Amino acid sequence: MKPIFQYILVEILKLKKKKSSSKESDKKITDAKVEFTHLISDSFLIILGVLSASFGLQGFLLPNMFIDGGVMGISLIIAEITEIPLSILIFVVNLPFLFMGISTISRQFALKSIVAITLLAVAVQFIPFPIVTNDKLLIAVFGGFFLGLGIGLAIRGGSVIDGTEVLAVFVSRKISITIGDVILIFNIIIFLVAAYVFTIETSLYAMLTYFAASKTVDFVVSGIEEYVGVTIISDKNEEIRLSIIENLGRGCTVYSGKKGQSLKPTEIVYALITRLELSKLQEEIDKIDKKAFVVMHSIKDVKGGMIKKRPLK
Repeated sequence: MKPIFQYILVEILKLKKKKSSSKESDKKITDAKVEFTHLISDSFLIILGVLSASFGLQGFLLPNMFIDGGVMGISLIIAEITEIPLSILIFVVNLPFLFMGISTISRQFALKSIVAITLLAVAVQFIPFPIVTNDKLLIAVFGGFFLGLGIGLAIRGGSVIDGTEVLAVFVSRKISITIGDVILIFNIIIFLVAAYVFTIETSLYAMLTYFAASKTVDFVVSGIEEYVGVTIISDKNEEIRLSIIENLGRGCTVYSGKKGQSLKPTEIVYALITRLELSKLQEEIDKIDKKAFVVMHSIKDVKGGMIKKRPLK
């Protein structure tokens, strides 16, 4: 009988191994599909970003000798005072920052950025965009807008076409200074150089261009809707939870905690809503418990859950 039991045991182990191997194979296929889908999506965003940035440069900034902040600003300044084509400078000036990106962020990010910057250089060199306007204010505002739109779309695609952010992350990790401060200092230096090399008026228009570009980048990267994370501590937490689900049509998370003074157990409600719904949420909370402790903080972006399943009310 022993050989029979051994045979059965071996067959069972083989079957389990096949199932395990099949599951691993299915997971690899699923992972490959997800990676391919993301690659297509990222590539589409990068191409749109390159076209937008190229249009901003050729349709507005370059024909009128306008500059921007960041690495693009450095490239534009060098292009104006030398005979080196901007398409070459875009790639060469960004190259050191891309090497920083390998160690600071990831190799995949650096590779995507190299492709994006190369495409931008090719687009600037070979795609003829019409000159839209000669009005200085319109050039600064809309040139910055289209350039910022391109940079923002590229970031959403997992790359950069301006290495300023990479430099900021790299420097902030080396010394005790925030990323925002690094970018600010970097651009102040660029605007001072622009004022010295060109004129103060050119530098002021460059600041306006940079402001339009940076605000557009923030808008594109953060998304159309800005989200707010809301933490609610109340003795009537169950009523508040139901109100968020039923009246706002949003999901929420409930977790256990203790009050600081009495150490009395309490349930804490956490929800993500858009800024447009903030007033409605506060109204619902006040209806239930005006003394509820509410903490709100900005959220850059969200994914999944019930966030986008129902329309605003």
